[in-house]
Amino acid sequence: MAFRSRVRRNIVSDMVHLSLEQVNKLALANLVNAGASAEQARAVADTVTAAERDACKSHGLFRIPGFCASLKSGKVTGDAVPVVHDLAPAVVHVDAQNGFAPLALEVGTDALAAKARTQGIAALAVTRSYHFSALWPEIEHLTRHGLVAFAFVSAKRFVAPAGGIEPLYGTNPMAFGWPREDQPAVIFDQASSASARGEIQLHERDGQSIPEGWAIDKSGNPTTNPTEALAGAQLAFGGHKGAAIAMMVELLAGSLIGDVLSFEASDIDKPDGGPSSGGEFMIAIDPGRCGSTTALSHAETLFAEILQQEGTRLPSQRRYEARQKTPRDGVTIVQSLHESLQSGL
Repeated sequence: MAFRSRVRRNIVSDMVHLSLEQVNKLALANLVNAGASAEQARAVADTVTAAERDACKSHGLFRIPGFCASLKSGKVTGDAVPVVHDLAPAVVHVDAQNGFAPLALEVGTDALAAKARTQGIAALAVTRSYHFSALWPEIEHLTRHGLVAFAFVSAKRFVAPAGGIEPLYGTNPMAFGWPREDQPAVIFDQASSASARGEIQLHERDGQSIPEGWAIDKSGNPTTNPTEALAGAQLAFGGHKGAAIAMMVELLAGSLIGDVLSFEASDIDKPDGGPSSGGEFMIAIDPGRCGSTTALSHAETLFAEILQQEGTRLPSQRRYEARQKTPRDGVTIVQSLHESLQSGL
């Protein structure tokens, strides 16, 4: 494709300025040139653009080279068309057909929302997918339907179990969303590890140390060196408590739905820098079908109590604030990433 973004370069900070439209076009062009179908590319590009819009840098354009590498290596099927299976009145399954997760999630969450409205609560299993994105986009989609939602996804082995020093679990994030009337939903999306993998990679790229408690080196020693951390093992947040959550996510997004566990995903993975194969498990609940007719309004009293304390905020508040600014101000990415993306056009 002949697309070339017009950019304004900040010479002082060596950053490149892009509008959100340019972000989307740049992502889309790279994905299509790497072998993605129009629909697969659109779904991924939209997810990446949403991350940049909300200042979620670790899941924005930073991920595009990895997406493209997995297309070029043949690990991911670029023209995969997800297939939906109706397993039960309250359970839907989407076979991603070895494609990226965003397109599978688009078709799956709509089917999940319909079942939750009918049954009061429903579950979605997405298998044979490659997930390289944040979880809040699919959660936010469900909250727009007025549903309470959970999501769980595993990854490759990155995180040591409590007391161990060898990677076993993925960063294994989980996300939760609560809809609100006439206000953006309350959503949290967090890894069961002390940090996301992408955050360590960004620190390594930018030549910055990582905080203590994020990782250990190959010998099991605490480290603030991101390169040693990536070669060693990440740590669960809160010690054994975070490790227990990581194990729960393994079981829900792997064993329960018939997909691989994180260490199994690593064993079969083609190390091309892209995502690993795995599953995602989601639950959606109709808040009006669980015994309360005032669930949403009652929740507002809790949110008000939280916010009355100085220094507090609700989950996703910073993302929503960024969402107001970036359509006007655009976003910035490091020059080296921009050059890499330009070379893929």
